[in-house]
Amino acid sequence: MSVESKVTYLGELRCEATHGPSGSKIMTDAPADNHGKAEYFSPTDLVGVSIGTCMFTIMGIVAERDGIDIKGATATVNKNMTSTGKRRIAEISIDIQLPKEKSYSEDDIKKLENAAEFCPVKLSLHEDIKIETKFHH
Repeated sequence: MSVESKVTYLGELRCEATHGPSGSKIMTDAPADNHGKAEYFSPTDLVGVSIGTCMFTIMGIVAERDGIDIKGATATVNKNMTSTGKRRIAEISIDIQLPKEKSYSEDDIKKLENAAEFCPVKLSLHEDIKIETKFHH
């Protein structure tokens, strides 16, 4: 399946991306440590956010299939860039917090953790990027 999006450079290190199928838009800006104003997500911030949302999407598929309620779960994503050499993402950590007011069996938690590991975004990134996921429940 192919999805087409359009990216327009707006100047001042900002871009607007338009999702072809829906027409929804997002803006990006260069980070403050790389000549930008950091008023929007940077392109590399979106990589980290993409992992978090992808994990929740795959977890949601499993949760809906198996009757597990994960509505209200949150993820805190931290992305760190390299400090030497070519500028690239060095590490992404994802802390997933399942809703505390809900109870989960050990089997439910294993299913959700396993689902998160099969996030296509995570599986598509280079092996040099350290990706650490922690679950809290």
